[in-house]
Amino acid sequence: MKKELRYKYFSRPRYNRYLAATANNNDRAKRLYNANIRLAQAFHPILSQFEVILRNSLCLKMATHFADPDWIINQKSGFMSHHSLNSSYYYLKTSIRKTENKLNRRAIPITNGKIISDQTFGFWIAFFLPHHYALVSGQPIHIFPYKPATEDRASIYSKLDDLRSFRNRVNHCEPICFQTHNIDCSEAIQIRTKLYNLVEWINPDLIPFLKSIDNTQSKIDQIMNI
Repeated sequence: MKKELRYKYFSRPRYNRYLAATANNNDRAKRLYNANIRLAQAFHPILSQFEVILRNSLCLKMATHFADPDWIINQKSGFMSHHSLNSSYYYLKTSIRKTENKLNRRAIPITNGKIISDQTFGFWIAFFLPHHYALVSGQPIHIFPYKPATEDRASIYSKLDDLRSFRNRVNHCEPICFQTHNIDCSEAIQIRTKLYNLVEWINPDLIPFLKSIDNTQSKIDQIMNI
């Protein structure tokens, strides 16, 4: 790609970070930019599958807790309407209503499954925030039966929020191959470790599946060899 096209459509400030990390070597900068995209691409499978695992684990736990397979619809008038949630603008209930409105506009029948599948990663990790966590009697922590005793709601939430933030950066094409101005994939490696730990704490038998779809290390190796 010609330099003028890259500057025009990908922005000079964005590309300048890659130039700075490669001592203004344009060829290396181009290879690093492309390698960062491939690393982001490699993270998508494990991040998306983690979200599915987390979502379904929480749904099963909530369905059991409320003795209701349609809890996500029925709890709009239950714990999601508790007066203590006024300061957070009833985030969970509002998210569900947005989905219901979208389905209604498209004349799609509202079902438990459609509501669940439309919620964001942020929706699910919000169950580990104190105001929601207390209202469901601390049930979310129990989806991690294999966690170390030192892990609690706050530490689990911190790890989940790190994954959410990293995933957003991946989705917005931000660089994940830098530490300040240096080529460094240590953050990406730390995120991958947190993801594997969380999955293992849910069920260690899921790890072989994750490893079978994970090729992030080869992309990291390519970046570090540029």
